[in-house]
Amino acid sequence: MSAVIVSNLRKVFGPIVAVDGVSFEVQEGSIFGFLGPNGAGKTTTINILCTLLKPTSGEAFICGYNCLREPEEVRRCIGIVFQDMTLDKDLTAYENLLYHAMLYNVDRRKRRQRVDEALRFVGLYDRRDDLVKRFSGGMKRRLEVARAVVHQPKVLFLDEPTLGLDPQSRTNLWEFIRRLPEEQGVTVFMTTHYMEEAEVCDRIAIIDRGRIIAEGSPEELKKTVGGDLLYLKTRDNLQAAERLSTGLGLQATLRGDEVMVEVPRGETCLPDVIRLLGDDVISVRLQRPTLNDVFLKLTGKKIREETPDEKDTFKEAVRAYRRRFDRT
Repeated sequence: MSAVIVSNLRKVFGPIVAVDGVSFEVQEGSIFGFLGPNGAGKTTTINILCTLLKPTSGEAFICGYNCLREPEEVRRCIGIVFQDMTLDKDLTAYENLLYHAMLYNVDRRKRRQRVDEALRFVGLYDRRDDLVKRFSGGMKRRLEVARAVVHQPKVLFLDEPTLGLDPQSRTNLWEFIRRLPEEQGVTVFMTTHYMEEAEVCDRIAIIDRGRIIAEGSPEELKKTVGGDLLYLKTRDNLQAAERLSTGLGLQATLRGDEVMVEVPRGETCLPDVIRLLGDDVISVRLQRPTLNDVFLKLTGKKIREETPDEKDTFKEAVRAYRRRFDRT
């Protein structure tokens, strides 16, 4: 059964098309990844699903409820961890979660039990009486996950949950996220532009410039790349690429200071490549396809960070549109 259904969703801010005819479904009890660069339409989509934005057209359903027509029912079904930290830093960890439980009308007889369980789940029970302002960035993120599940939502939205965290904190947070479907019975919908994080997802939709350009499991998507990748540094990369083409019938591409060769099975083809090029080879590395390779094949470029100029232009266009809308 589908916990999330999105059909032909579109959102326009004046001249900016932020989401352009997006459709997908998320199965109950799964981890769904919404991948793409900053500015691709991820946050706009998640804001529509969380009833924070109205779509220009199209429909979206959470647990069978229409996001536009039944927003109150949708909000009772979901939990949210936003990109920006929204905890009250002058309250303790326990107080933050208890206040949230009260807002969501958790039964008074069960509130403290729910808060204790959520704190234990993210490993912060021993720090429950500490002020949040004393927490590290990773601890705050874990506390936000605990707060988002204290009212036992059916769908949890995580918008760039590890943004700004160091690698160790990101790893620790993902250990908790992976356990959510089984231990908390939650369907996880997360957005990220860190492709390596998406490996834990059951299913992934890749979005770029407001449109979904691919969807499938991580393995299904990586198979579209075609095979393994060999990266070679040689004494003459251009000549090496030509020899690989004529001698072995391999398609070789120059990538920076390396020659990239796509092969069906790297460990099988590597001996033939070494024999052909001999002492001209300086170094060689074998890389299995990654989701970054999928994005590169689909778009012709690596997943990109939004530049300051692009970000400011988009935000100013949205602000101008909203000012005009507010006056009407």
